[in-house]
Amino acid sequence: MSYAGQLVGLAHKFVTAPQAGAQGFCNVIKLGTLCRTVVWPCLPPLLMYQYIRQTDEDMYATEVLYYKSGSREHKAFYDAGRSGISGHWRVQQDMEAIRAAANPE
Repeated sequence: MSYAGQLVGLAHKFVTAPQAGAQGFCNVIKLGTLCRTVVWPCLPPLLMYQYIRQTDEDMYATEVLYYKSGSREHKAFYDAGRSGISGHWRVQQDMEAIRAAANPE
């Protein structure tokens, strides 16, 4: 247990050491200002871009699967009437398996 206390003390010294002197304190302020003005404003657009790209890729794969299957029943692959991702064919298949296991006949 004393080893864990030593690790916590070492981590605390590592975090508070940059603020020990005046120059270190100024560096912490500069780093905080950089994060607040540059890094954080860039994150939401990047995350939204990543989400849109992944959704596009998933929808494209679903369209290719639908086309190559030769089926004419599009709701078997993606049902837009369902909310959220529950309209996706794989989620529909998984939910059907769960329903069948939960309600044995």
